[in-house]
Amino acid sequence: MTELPPLDGLSHAEKDALIVGLWQELEHLRAEVEKLKQKRVKKTSRNSSLPPSKGFKPNQSSAQSPPPSDCQEAGSHHHGGRELSQQPDQVVVAQAKRCPHCGVEVDPSTQRLSGIYERIELPQVTPHITRVERYGGMCGCCQKTYEAPVPVGLEPGSPFGASVASLVTYLRYSHAISYQRLSQLMWELYGLKLSEGAIANLLQRVQVQLETPVTQIVERLRRARLVGSDETGARVNGKTQWEWVFQNNQVCLHLIRPSRGKTVIDTVMAGHQPQIWVSDLFSAQAAHPAHDWQVCLAHQLRDCQYAIDAGDALFAPRMKRLFLKAIALQRRRHTLATSTVEQYCARLRGSLREILNLKPKSIEGQRLLKRYQKIRAHLLLFLTDETIPPTNNASEQALRWSVIFRKVTNGFRSDWGAELFAQVRSLVNTAKRQGISAFDAISRALTSQQTDWLMG
Repeated sequence: MTELPPLDGLSHAEKDALIVGLWQELEHLRAEVEKLKQKRVKKTSRNSSLPPSKGFKPNQSSAQSPPPSDCQEAGSHHHGGRELSQQPDQVVVAQAKRCPHCGVEVDPSTQRLSGIYERIELPQVTPHITRVERYGGMCGCCQKTYEAPVPVGLEPGSPFGASVASLVTYLRYSHAISYQRLSQLMWELYGLKLSEGAIANLLQRVQVQLETPVTQIVERLRRARLVGSDETGARVNGKTQWEWVFQNNQVCLHLIRPSRGKTVIDTVMAGHQPQIWVSDLFSAQAAHPAHDWQVCLAHQLRDCQYAIDAGDALFAPRMKRLFLKAIALQRRRHTLATSTVEQYCARLRGSLREILNLKPKSIEGQRLLKRYQKIRAHLLLFLTDETIPPTNNASEQALRWSVIFRKVTNGFRSDWGAELFAQVRSLVNTAKRQGISAFDAISRALTSQQTDWLMG
């Protein structure tokens, strides 16, 4: 029944039948509504910010290894294509003196090279111990006591030098090795007895030493034109705090603070106003001090996917395609002529205007439309400048190891431990942007050698 029949012409029995029919239809619709309420779309790492570790992971089909290539790289022979070393420590020349078949002597000059390969071994590493015997006495002239000066780097104090501190710091904060396993590792591999208490004392001294390099990173960040930022949870003394990251393609700063509010950003920036801020839509990030703001499109792509999964077929699919096209253009714009890029950008902006004029009927589509109408100016800002990233993936990548470390260690048991972790991550991630390895960066910082790369 699509229209209500005239009630005046119906008998009492017909009216009763109509009421019963309408009631049955109402009950049926109520049941459908309840079923739809219970059938809510599940959030996964594909359609939300839910981490992959918490989402459902179906079994994957076993991937077959590709067949080996017929041609091997030059400089390799019969051993998996590994390149030969340019400067081997030792070369062994194997030439036959007699024929293995008949025993006749053979001329080495007539033999040709039939194979070349390498055997790699690690040398045994033992601690290098320097004992300092310091003398002193009493001056026969002024009758005052004195002690002989010692060479730089051999001052009294901890018996463990910078190389030991660098290795322990690297293993602890780049590989999440516990104090107990660190102590065992140092003894079994290097023959160095290092108790868990000695490791804690050593790392506390490292924390003080890294204050100056991290200060240089902060100063450089406060001169940056573009800053990307994100935050993730951290456990300190059994309580939830927040690890913040502020980064660009030259510098990276990590901080662990009790607050997730805007005050952390204000303290870090100290009045500096970057030209561009890149982040998600979290309220503290939205209150950034920069002149312009690029919203992370990686988050928006997942939100669009969630709306699609929830049944929106009008708005979210078009927005998702628009975002993907814009990101693809940004990745290859350096290969295109300026006029071509401008044409593509004009088309994308025109498409955005058309899509924002749509009238989606689904709740999730309406929610996205309302959001994008509000932040419209911050969706495609990166099209105006090729140095602006369309996503904040660099910030999330900088925090990825922090999440792994948190899961492995279950957090920090002291404030100085949390501070040291943030210092090391700042140093390592800044060094990575300069093409410097994590261990090399830690070693340089602890020996005060070649820290110019921190200043930019």
